[in-house]
Amino acid sequence: MKAVVFDIGETLVRDDRHWGSWADWLGIPRHTLSAMVGAVTALGMDNAEALRLARPGIDLNAERRAREAAGQGEHLDESDLYADVRPGLLALREMGLRVCVAGNQTKRAGDLLRAMDLPADAIATSQEWGVAKPELGFFEQVVRLADTPADEILYVGDHPANDIAPARTFGLRACLIRRGPWGHLWSDDPAVRAAADWRIDSIAELPALLARGRNGSAFGA
Repeated sequence: MKAVVFDIGETLVRDDRHWGSWADWLGIPRHTLSAMVGAVTALGMDNAEALRLARPGIDLNAERRAREAAGQGEHLDESDLYADVRPGLLALREMGLRVCVAGNQTKRAGDLLRAMDLPADAIATSQEWGVAKPELGFFEQVVRLADTPADEILYVGDHPANDIAPARTFGLRACLIRRGPWGHLWSDDPAVRAAADWRIDSIAELPALLARGRNGSAFGA
């Protein structure tokens, strides 16, 4: 491997603030929206479907603009990062690997992440690219961002359908991180076990796994 590219939500950043703020904006209990996110996760649906169930007919782009205008738009700071993010990314860079961040997020999220000065060589989002996972065009952009041949890139994410399967289809290596509802729910699914090169609980595991090679694995993968 010459490059490692990370998904964003529930890979680097906890989604607590994201869903809590949406629940507050829509005027529904946080637990209710959290449960709905869990329900659509179990059904293999996109998490945005939870918002559409809460408010049928909702125009998500219009609502995002309204939240920004009301001073309740997207926000990210150090408290949103998982504790292993900075040391984990830094350790990979110190191994000589190119480290990038690319996920299904807004341009605003990309700006906020870049302002945090993460130990990453490049950061991009689906809205900036105009293509989102699981479209293979997204992974074409990932290869360009990493500036590395596809088979020498490891893509790390929590979502089997959005991260692991399309990354492998495009020729990248893939690693499922067992965090967030998707990573926990689907980590032992036979299709995920077959598709993922590795399954991990923490980014801190990656330097040793990549140094050891393909035969390294986490919790029996």
